[in-house]
Amino acid sequence: MSTPETSRFVRLRVELVLEVDDAGAVTEAALGRIAGDTDMPADERAHAETAVTQDTAEGLAYLVDPFDLVSEIPGVELAQASWSSERIDYDPDSPDWDLDEDDVDEEDEDDAATDEDEYDGDGDAADDHEDERVG
Repeated sequence: MSTPETSRFVRLRVELVLEVDDAGAVTEAALGRIAGDTDMPADERAHAETAVTQDTAEGLAYLVDPFDLVSEIPGVELAQASWSSERIDYDPDSPDWDLDEDDVDEEDEDDAATDEDEYDGDGDAADDHEDERVG
């Protein structure tokens, strides 16, 4: 009897809905993060500053760092990360926000992945930070 080979890689999916009480504070923090990134080229910096000033969701995307979420977990190294942010209409009492609804078995997930590579579901482009490699 042989043991099936398992992958060392694990996909961790996390979905957050954040309520922004102080958009100015988010923008200020995002601008600070951008200013502190000494490796960012000047043209990219100008674009990022404009984006976070005009859109709080974009500011949050600059502040959320997947590396920070897993950096202190022993025995793991972040291999790849992607994340996006978008403004949404949120009603916590709506059945549309049932967290259990997102549970998908692997067979359904594989079928969905072949249909379309990346789609945020609303037909509009989200503020994506796709395939950013770390390490």
